[in-house]
Amino acid sequence: MLPVHLSAQGAQVAFGNTQQNSNLPVEVTAENLDVNQADGTAVFTGNVLIGQGEMRLSAPRVLVVYNEDQSRIRRLEATGGVTLVSGEDAAEARQADYNMDNGVIEMQGDVLLVQGPQALTGDRMYVDTRAGTARVSGRVKTILQPSEN
Repeated sequence: MLPVHLSAQGAQVAFGNTQQNSNLPVEVTAENLDVNQADGTAVFTGNVLIGQGEMRLSAPRVLVVYNEDQSRIRRLEATGGVTLVSGEDAAEARQADYNMDNGVIEMQGDVLLVQGPQALTGDRMYVDTRAGTARVSGRVKTILQPSEN
């Protein structure tokens, strides 16, 4: 049974099999890459797949924002329909913003979280990759099955 705590503010659930280290290398595969040296960004388009540890994120477009000296990634902004997979858990949304500094992924727009036979929907989901948890908010909906004794 999915461990769920429903409240007026949202639902807190486990996400992924393990805690994720946001300092792990990020592997990106895409059809196209455009780099803007002036503002320190890179845009990957076309079947973008990002892998970091056990986590996979896919989207049609991902903007990579580097820190000021361009020595590391600060943020990933995925748009156009995003899928996030970690272990047996999967989530979909219209867009996602991964803050590499704090390890939080904010997914927005028609969020669907699937964990085995259970599903949650909402407007937003915050995935804390370091804690291995997610919080769904904004018109959260799920179907709870009574346990059979």
